[in-house]
Amino acid sequence: MLIIIATSRAYDYSVTSILTGWDSHWYLDIARTGYASRIPPGLGNTAQTDLGFFPLLPLIIRVVHLCSPLSWTASGILAAFLIGFAAAIALWWLLCDLAGVDGADRGTALVMLSPGAFVLSFVYTEGLVICFVALCLLALRHRRWVLAGLCAAVVTSADPVAAAIIIPCVVASYDAITESRDWRSLWAPAIAPIGIVSFFAYLWAHTGSPFEWFHAQRVGWQNGYYFTGVPKAFAGLFGHGFSNLNPPVKVASFALAIYLVVIFVRWKPPRTWIAYVFAVLGFGVISPIIGITPRLLLRDAPLIGFIGAKMPRRIYRWVLASSVMLMTVLTVIAGTQRFTP
Repeated sequence: MLIIIATSRAYDYSVTSILTGWDSHWYLDIARTGYASRIPPGLGNTAQTDLGFFPLLPLIIRVVHLCSPLSWTASGILAAFLIGFAAAIALWWLLCDLAGVDGADRGTALVMLSPGAFVLSFVYTEGLVICFVALCLLALRHRRWVLAGLCAAVVTSADPVAAAIIIPCVVASYDAITESRDWRSLWAPAIAPIGIVSFFAYLWAHTGSPFEWFHAQRVGWQNGYYFTGVPKAFAGLFGHGFSNLNPPVKVASFALAIYLVVIFVRWKPPRTWIAYVFAVLGFGVISPIIGITPRLLLRDAPLIGFIGAKMPRRIYRWVLASSVMLMTVLTVIAGTQRFTP
């Protein structure tokens, strides 16, 4: 937040305009007026609609607005702050259970100061993903099957990438059944998809199609062939260099993701964590346009958090300092240029 305030003063932008830029206005519009009933004609910007966004964050913003005298914009900013705070606590709790207090401190700090973490101050869904994914993985670790399923169900109504949490629920249930015939574990994968299924059911009733989110994304944002997001980033970097900052950032994020995954797997985290990390990265690889980004890596908080918790202290200080510098650069760029956070 301090970096955003400094950026706003240096470049004469309002703090509010930065915090509610890019996709934030869609969530605020949904909170204020609800979903549109149809997709506008056309392709690209003209066809963009709030039907391409999930409902949990708008619902929270609406609750904050109804329970306070704040404007819709202020309610969104306050909701983002509270969600980010809850995300930090939930992630620390998860890491502490595995790596102790010291490991949890270091892992949480590395996630919350990772290059993409500046969006936690925006009216975005990353905080919700980190919070409920951490709670779900913690519940799975302690075989609290219904609680794990409920946490997964909540987060699958927040963000499409959060549907990756269904995979760890399946893995944990399979392990429990094969090891100890714990058939109650099936509650976790059975409950987990309820959030996203409920959203699609609502869209079916509201628009006439359960697949309207996919349609909205395809015509408004992610038109193109699947599995081309990463190759497009490399093509953009080699074809246009740094004239557009999105491809270089995505290529760097892709390289970093590979490096982190190699370390992550070598240090042997829980199988449920591995399942979630690979599922999230799989969403980036499948996407026709997004690819691997700092925001996607932020949603993969167990990856960064585990490495931060297990990393030797002498190396950790340098990694954390480098991460803070990168986050500062991306915050300034996102607030002042055409860089999509």
